[in-house]
Amino acid sequence: MSDSPNPQWYCVHTKPKTEHLAAAGLAAFGEVETFCPRIRFQRSTARGKVWFLEALFPSYFFAKFDVSSRYRAVKHANHVIGVVGFGGTPVAVPEQTLVDLRAEMQGVEVRDVSHGVNVGDTVEVTEGPMRGLQGIVESMTSGENRVKILLEFLGRQSLVEVPSSKLLSGKSPRDSFTEK
Repeated sequence: MSDSPNPQWYCVHTKPKTEHLAAAGLAAFGEVETFCPRIRFQRSTARGKVWFLEALFPSYFFAKFDVSSRYRAVKHANHVIGVVGFGGTPVAVPEQTLVDLRAEMQGVEVRDVSHGVNVGDTVEVTEGPMRGLQGIVESMTSGENRVKILLEFLGRQSLVEVPSSKLLSGKSPRDSFTEK
């Protein structure tokens, strides 16, 4: 551990699904700044579309603190498993990493994510009798959130209309952030 009195950013490992609780508890210390980026997205369930809120980095968040005076308090805080490090020594995260991450999150800790599809995207059907089949988005239809996809099925190509919520796009999550 460093004897430096300068606070630095560290990655804190938490118990599953408690990142925001651990971050809030540490922020209450006053000498610890936290950043716990989360995403909010919609997913189809048996109950219909449901909004979910999850950590951008499941079981991890960032905390800025002076390791020489606050390490034990952070390491033993509620919901915390430990501080990420090597050989028992916590490793600081470069300040620029947090600057870049905050810019990507547009300065908020909770950001809406859309898993929309576009014409030409390769998609996989996730529900229904065509589950697991892959196709290419041919067009968007007038119905709300419905698309026509070209599927190869039983040796021939067929144009099928499917709700976009039942499709998994080949896009990376970074490409799917929406402006809100």
